[in-house]
Amino acid sequence: MNSLDFSSIADIFPEPMVLLSENGTVLDINPAFQKVVGANRDAIIGKNLSELSCTDADNLHRFIRNCSQSRQLVLGAVDLKSSDGIIHPFRCEGAVVRRSDGENAAQILIRLKDKKQADNRFILLSQKIDELNREVFDRRRAETELQELYARAREANRLKDEFLATVSHELRTPLNAILGWARILRLNQLEGEQFDSALETIERNARSQTQLVEDLLDISRMISGKLRLEVRPTDLAGVVTSAVETLRPTADNKGIRVQLVIVQTGVLIAGDPERIQQALWNLLANAIKFTPKNGRVQVRLERVNSHVEITVSDTGQGIDRDFLEYVFDRFRQADSSKTRKHGGLGLGLSIARHLVELHGGSLHAFSEGAGKGSTFTIKLPLLIVKDEDRFPSETGSRSHPTASEEIVEFVYKDALDGLNILAVDDELDARELLRTLLTSYGATVETARSADECFSKIESGNFEFLISDIEMPDRDGYELIKQIRSSDGKAFQKIGAIALTAHARTTDRLKVLSAGFDSHIAKPFEPAELIAVIASLSHRTLEK
Repeated sequence: MNSLDFSSIADIFPEPMVLLSENGTVLDINPAFQKVVGANRDAIIGKNLSELSCTDADNLHRFIRNCSQSRQLVLGAVDLKSSDGIIHPFRCEGAVVRRSDGENAAQILIRLKDKKQADNRFILLSQKIDELNREVFDRRRAETELQELYARAREANRLKDEFLATVSHELRTPLNAILGWARILRLNQLEGEQFDSALETIERNARSQTQLVEDLLDISRMISGKLRLEVRPTDLAGVVTSAVETLRPTADNKGIRVQLVIVQTGVLIAGDPERIQQALWNLLANAIKFTPKNGRVQVRLERVNSHVEITVSDTGQGIDRDFLEYVFDRFRQADSSKTRKHGGLGLGLSIARHLVELHGGSLHAFSEGAGKGSTFTIKLPLLIVKDEDRFPSETGSRSHPTASEEIVEFVYKDALDGLNILAVDDELDARELLRTLLTSYGATVETARSADECFSKIESGNFEFLISDIEMPDRDGYELIKQIRSSDGKAFQKIGAIALTAHARTTDRLKVLSAGFDSHIAKPFEPAELIAVIASLSHRTLEK
């Protein structure tokens, strides 16, 4: 109980009241007590009660000790001496109260009553004091917790706003290049190298935008716990080599030297090689991004006791020590200002750590500070196998979207010659893209903009293949294929169906195949893949 609490309660009673420590020191008094003693308040506080009383000191200290040790009201007697020497005999009622700030030290409240008075108000008072103190303490603790929660909520909201602004910027930047160069191409004023350069720019920015979307989807899967691994024994040497070689051209273009050091080959782990490679891509891409020209990036693979370590170190701008503990946080970047030198969503390191932890490993970051480079270390548990159980290296089939890829050209340009194909999509651009692509490989193509129009055309036409979007107004692709597969008639029974959709998760693929489609292709699609799938389903070869 503090003095403010004591004053607000003690003033309710006209009798003298005194607040003592466990050794009898006066901590506070009310005006009635000061009037009896007849001394200045400052002169009383700090003294021991035995100095103000003519009661036997041993009896007085025994009474105070009993008060401090008892959970109930303690009765006693005390004779106070006033400044003019008059003795005032009182009955005493004492009880322990705790500090309202939650400290353990006890304080004793004593009420002095004329011996002719007798009531139970003090008992009720002591109970109310305990209740009040507990309520005040709980309220203050709750207020503190609410303030902390509010501060965290404000910080989370600030990071969310910054992230949304970054997403908008990062998606619009490649989109600007795509739309700009597409409009220039429409003018038919580019030839030769300029024409090829425009197409290369559009493709590069489209791949960059695809990677942004993939990162956002990966984060969504991680948050919801739906990211799954295809675990199998994996030789890390092949995975590391593939990751380095994929990003080496990017480093060469910046004048950065990449060193690959494999201390030990044949190091096996139980893991998903594509996801391990994805984690390495993120670390390598981060190192290359923040390393200046003529810098160096080193990737080192070695076995250390019962685990394997992959270390990615660079001579780049490093990490400020104040930011080091936040480097793996989602949506957080060391420089989130509008004038930052490097783009990106700030998700790569968070995704890398999550992927490593899904494999039972850990990812650590170290830097001596700004301008002193950084080091990221992946630690993964080894898979113990016998020599005869070893199998070929797995390098994964996932391709890095920023890596340069050759456009697949088929030798047999008439691979789809003679096929009648119906393409349905509610987007005009998507329909025209399919018409142009498939026609260039010899197919006869018709389009439909809705499920109802598509069904009518199948009913009256002679199509070998249907290529359908899934998400369409009125009726989606699932309803369409269900109606087709349940319909009688030769036109419906023989048609092959391919779902071409932006729903690209594994669960989406399973749902598509279960609904009745023969194949699933995710948008944005590779033209070569679509041609190959159609040729395969029609039992055609792609070569002469």
